[in-house]
This record gives sequence, C-alpha cells and structure tokens, in this order.
Amino acid sequence: MLKSVFRCLGTNPVAGYRSMSQSSLAGKVAIVTASTDGIGLAAAEALGKRGAHVVVSSRRQANVDKAVALLQSQNIQVTGTTCNVGNGEEREKLVQMTLDKCGGIDILVSNAAVNPFFGNIMDSTEDVWDKILSINVKSAFLMTKLVVPHIEKRGGGNIVFVSSVAGYQPMQALGPYSVSKTALLGLTRALAPELGHSNIRVNCVAPGVIKTRFSSALWQNEDVVDEFKKQLSIKRIGEPKEIGGVIAFLCTEEASYITGETITVTGGIGCRL
Repeated sequence: MLKSVFRCLGTNPVAGYRSMSQSSLAGKVAIVTASTDGIGLAAAEALGKRGAHVVVSSRRQANVDKAVALLQSQNIQVTGTTCNVGNGEEREKLVQMTLDKCGGIDILVSNAAVNPFFGNIMDSTEDVWDKILSINVKSAFLMTKLVVPHIEKRGGGNIVFVSSVAGYQPMQALGPYSVSKTALLGLTRALAPELGHSNIRVNCVAPGVIKTRFSSALWQNEDVVDEFKKQLSIKRIGEPKEIGGVIAFLCTEEASYITGETITVTGGIGCRL
C-alpha cells in the first residue's frame, strides 16, 4: 500500500532521505574534540557524510593522520591537528587553525574525556578529581566559550556535549567519572537559554555502553556485559555509529526546535535524575 501511495505522490522516499542526509550540513564547519577513535570519530564521520567540513583532533599525530586518511577515503572534507583540550594554548590553536583553514565555525562537538580512576569513590584523590573535572567538564565549557563568538558571526549553530548513561546512573567503581558526566547534563541546561538568543542550540548525548576502546574494560568482561543486558531492551552493546548519527541529527535543521536537551542512547536503560 505504501508503495502505491508514494507512486501517486511521484516521490522516492529512500532517495529523498539519502539526498537530504548527504547535504543537510553542506557549508558547515564542525570541530569534534577527541575525534580520532570511537564516538568522536563516528561523530566526525556522520557530520562529514552530511556535508560538513570536519576538524578532527587528538593528542597524537599518528592517530590524527590515520583518522584523516580514513575520512578522506569516504570523500569527507576533513582537517586534522593535534590538541590536548586540557591545555588552554592548544585549545586556542585548534580554534585559530579552524578559522584559518575553514573560514569559520558552526558546530562544536565536545567529546574529550578521561577516567584515570577505577575503584571505591572514597579512595579517589584530589588529583583524580582535578584531572577528571578539568578535562571532562571545565575544558568542555572553555572550548564552548572560545567558539561561541565565531559561531555567532555565522548567524548561529550548534554545541553538542557527549555525556554518558553514568551521568544518570553512576557506575560502580566509576564514581568521579560519573559525577563529571552528570555535570555535563547541567552545563547543557545552563547554556541553552544563554545562547538561544544567538541562535545557538546546545544539546547533549548520553550514550550507554558502546563498543569503543575507551569502554573496553566494560564490554570485554562477559560478566559485566551480562549484568548490563539485564537492564537493556535491546540486548547488545551499542556501536559508535549509533551515537554519531544522533550527534549529527542534533546539528541539522531537522532538530531546529531542540535545545537544552539530553538524548539518551542506551539500548533502553532507564535514565532519570
């Protein structure tokens, strides 16, 4: 029946969707931090496939080169550079290089995160808290502060923070990391009304357990996976591309009335604060 409806309308829904998805971000420039692997790379790929010029970065040049080559092989416009987002000078260098090579900034995907601690939260040290909050929260805000004036010059754009299901349900042995991810939920809500006046939408994505190198300690442990699956409606571990697609969606006009929100992509784990 649907085929006959679309025949009457004279449209091809699949072709129409493919065309829209491939060009919906044409002319846009997107900085994605920590984007040479895992969710960051998947986000860069999804944004690039929708037409954006993506700027990828990580601490190691070899990883940057590998990611750039992979994205170029898919005909994605990409620029790469090294950047430690915890370093103010390197953040400024990343932004300036983007302006010099791409002419402006429309999108920031803040994906950088660290977790140097695993254990009872009461055993965590001041140094652990300083490092986690500095990279996972403070640098996310400071990168936003750097790019906002340039996004304003383009007439508006998007900020997307990458949080975690742990921001809603703190994971055992990952206490400080979980707290930092909860903070990103609050940062999203705090920034959205402030930046809405500049036509900048601010949203957040909270992935569940995703098959990345960063979370390998979780998904490579069969006992841990079995416990997680008890909470899942979709009984499998997620893939990076399933997060990248949601991030890209939030940056398109299809999400033009969404701001201050966190989309949970968890396979069905209940998420409430």
